[in-house]
Amino acid sequence: MDRHTYQTGIIGNCAFLAHINKNTNVDWLCWPRFDSSFVFGGLLDQEKGGEYSIRPAGEYTSDQYYLENTNILCTEISNEEGRYKITDFAPRFFQYERYYKPLMFIRKIEPLEGNPRIKVTCKPTFEYGEGFQEGSRGSNHILFTGSEHHMQLSTNISLSYIEDEKYFALNDVKYLILTYGYNLEAPIESTAERFLLETKKYWRTWIKHSTIAGFQQSLVIRSALVLKIHQYEDTGAIIAASTTSLPESPGSTRNWDYRYCWMRDTYYVITALNHIGHFEEMERYFNYITDISFRDDKRYQPLFGIAGERVLTERILTNLKGYLGNQPVRIGNQAFEHIQNDIYGQVLISMLPLYSDNRFIYSERKDSTIWLDYLLTKIESTIDEKDAGIWEFRNLANMHCYTNLFQWAGANAALKMAKRIGNQEFQDRATQLIDRAAAHIEACYDPERKVYNHAIGSAHLDASTLQLILMNYLDPESQRAKDHLIALEEELKAENGLFYRYRHTDDFGKPKTTFLICAFWYVEALAIVGRVDDAVKAFDSLISYGNHLDLFAEDIDEKDGSQWGNFPQAYSHVGLMNAAHRIAIKLDRPVFL
Repeated sequence: MDRHTYQTGIIGNCAFLAHINKNTNVDWLCWPRFDSSFVFGGLLDQEKGGEYSIRPAGEYTSDQYYLENTNILCTEISNEEGRYKITDFAPRFFQYERYYKPLMFIRKIEPLEGNPRIKVTCKPTFEYGEGFQEGSRGSNHILFTGSEHHMQLSTNISLSYIEDEKYFALNDVKYLILTYGYNLEAPIESTAERFLLETKKYWRTWIKHSTIAGFQQSLVIRSALVLKIHQYEDTGAIIAASTTSLPESPGSTRNWDYRYCWMRDTYYVITALNHIGHFEEMERYFNYITDISFRDDKRYQPLFGIAGERVLTERILTNLKGYLGNQPVRIGNQAFEHIQNDIYGQVLISMLPLYSDNRFIYSERKDSTIWLDYLLTKIESTIDEKDAGIWEFRNLANMHCYTNLFQWAGANAALKMAKRIGNQEFQDRATQLIDRAAAHIEACYDPERKVYNHAIGSAHLDASTLQLILMNYLDPESQRAKDHLIALEEELKAENGLFYRYRHTDDFGKPKTTFLICAFWYVEALAIVGRVDDAVKAFDSLISYGNHLDLFAEDIDEKDGSQWGNFPQAYSHVGLMNAAHRIAIKLDRPVFL
């Protein structure tokens, strides 16, 4: 049985992300923002999605890899005529006391062997494939119009070859520089080479300044690089994925737009960034959350736009075929309307380092009392309320164990912060919330099966309750923690360490694929309760589910190991980073040995 994997790598510079297929085509690129219309969207429709490829004449083989410790992607193409390499990157480096991250996509093409002939095709679209942009020829560029702003393709390749889509002999190094909204006026060759050198230096310096523990270090490095370029630096938001409508399983209709910032991810993302010692990204994310919190006094939504937009109206695009024919194709996400009450606790826990880690100067924060009062008030008003839960059930509301756990953990964090700033009123309120949340959690416990159910009055199990162990609600050395883990294993564990979110029917039927973040939570739980050998074995199994570049999707099919869901999923990479860190600590490998 063939295993489905996504045949793309990604590049990015914290202003945009692009997916490059092994066949050289740019399968996905949204400009000018992560959540804008694609200008290349062959991922969802190979005809209406346009094309940006550098293909050889005749049959060929392809090898794709990253320059080590960078987000610079190389694709080597070989056939009977010869071999050539494409180096794709998004420029990013420090210049004039700021990070230079233009809407610029550079492709370097260099011959390696023989006399390869290639054809460059560049056909950008606009408004999700409603039409193709029109190209007009300049001196050494093609100007594309029809999008919100114009695009310019500057190159030292004959424009006639590109316009006529003709094959030509690749005898020396060629460059393609695509820009959005402005014209490139600098020399093509020297600009591309300088930007490549500076970008390579930037990424390798960023990794050198990372704290990467000594377990599966190369995989953690790649995951850290993936997470980094999912942050929209302009606001600090971190998106779940750069894609939309990649199905959780074929024909499932579970095709969602993930190009937004999920509040439920906050704690896990901040934890991962903290583990690798990147505080600048943490602070940018804090600022994004702060802006959302002080904008109005409404409740938190499960997700927001990358500039804090509240209304993310979901609509279906009927003009696109969908990934491998899977429909519907959705943009926007109706989950913004849902009630999800764990997120107040998520934000409180995520804020805790600002007050408990001396590398942050909490005394300079003037908003501490406003923050704490706002979030404690939100938990007080929602702690007895049903919600949609972490998995955002569209028509099912319950008193979820996971929600109450994060209210409990958030109240504990608030207690520590209140003590740090010396506010007794907040301490008293937090203590009361701790007790109330714990009572709800205990109402989920089934003494006969020795397990915590996913909600009060429900007999269903849910992988999210692994967090009872990870968040130290349950003493990891207690029999109750070990029994709870065993019960979850018996019902939700699949082959090779894979884990289902849940097995019960939801709004769209029963899930057909496992959820990768849950598998990494399972690895963490194994390590915490002392089953370190089992944790290592499960982790080693899970890493086989990456694609050819060790990029991980949202979902994995238990039967054949296929990747499904949006890709790459920042959440999955965060799970890998946190699980590897947990194992490294247990193995006493805090640094590489």
